[in-house]
Amino acid sequence: MEFDVKKNLRHNYIANLLDGSFFGLALGFASFTTILPLFVSTLTNSAVLIGLVPAFHNTGFQLPQLFIAKRMGKMTTYKPSVMAMTIHERMPYLGLAIIAFLIPAIGPQIGLVLTFIMLAWQGLGAGFTANPWQNLINKVIPGDYLATFFGFQSSAANLLSSGGAIAAGVILEKIQAPFNFSLCFLSAVVFFGASWIALNMTREIPHKIDPSGFVSLPFWKSVATILRNDPGFRWYIAVRNLSQFGTMAFAFYTVFAVRQLGMSEVMVGIMTSVLLITQTIANPILGWLADRWGRRNVLEIGAAAAALSAFLAWIAPDSTVFILVFILAGIANTVFWTIGMALTLSFGTEEKRPTYVGLANTLIAPSAILAPLLGGTLADSAGYSATFATATIASLASILILHFFVHDPRIAI
Repeated sequence: MEFDVKKNLRHNYIANLLDGSFFGLALGFASFTTILPLFVSTLTNSAVLIGLVPAFHNTGFQLPQLFIAKRMGKMTTYKPSVMAMTIHERMPYLGLAIIAFLIPAIGPQIGLVLTFIMLAWQGLGAGFTANPWQNLINKVIPGDYLATFFGFQSSAANLLSSGGAIAAGVILEKIQAPFNFSLCFLSAVVFFGASWIALNMTREIPHKIDPSGFVSLPFWKSVATILRNDPGFRWYIAVRNLSQFGTMAFAFYTVFAVRQLGMSEVMVGIMTSVLLITQTIANPILGWLADRWGRRNVLEIGAAAAALSAFLAWIAPDSTVFILVFILAGIANTVFWTIGMALTLSFGTEEKRPTYVGLANTLIAPSAILAPLLGGTLADSAGYSATFATATIASLASILILHFFVHDPRIAI
């Protein structure tokens, strides 16, 4: 098995870098941080509903992962499940393109309902894909290179995504709404298709299942056993929940800057590009650092960046400060996605890892939906400053828990 992994490593590295690159390019045209919230803001003035845009994606992404873990533990290959389920995280963008095109005919209220249906479909599609995909990558990329690989993959994704974001900004500025959004979403569909083709090139060798690795307890009792007997993992779950509240401010940056600080739509595209270029640079550096210095330590850096980003947005006198705000948000996004995913895959044995991955994601689903709801409610009732202040406090709490209670399983105590 180890020989087969090494033999196919170069091929799988390139195939999955291409997958991530095209996936990132697609997201540049349909960002959950900028483009999609801006589209929803053309249909409603409610900050709560705008904040639900990333919440639908995040909750859909997190919630299903534990519920498929038991079935995954008995799989000898992950790729067939990945290729089938990932269609459901890509096709909804075609639905969004059609909805945007039809807004003049169907009106904003129906358009808003249909948009959230598409977002729910997309989020759940991503959620059912995520666990088998993470285990597939963990299988075809050796563990000592995992954070570095995720770093380079995310870097390639963000590099192309930054170009897509600038193009999206120009489209939004030059073409009349809502047809500009329709063209952005159609562009995303094309590049998601290219990403699917690249992902399908992954070579996976079937692995043997070790029956002794399975716990004889019923599945849900084995879940309770993991949570009871692994305190470091419990605290890690607590941090992942807090991070949802620490990063909830990110979804409101664009709308706040446009509505209250006078940022232009072209600048929205540039800010998205700044965010993505930051992630392009930060991903390989932080991935390399995490593999050598410790993944827990780099997560502390991400929490600090999230805190400072929200704090600067809180006190910002004008939109120029948002260059630094988005740079720090990019660092935080990089850490919580790339390094968080690598640290999650450090817990548990081969047979138990799907359960650990599922727990690490499904147990933060409530926070994924509650955080933006809280952020939107605070923005509507007390102003965006209240949202940014709360996010700052949550991120600072994350730093303390990470430092004193979370341990990287790869590092001997």
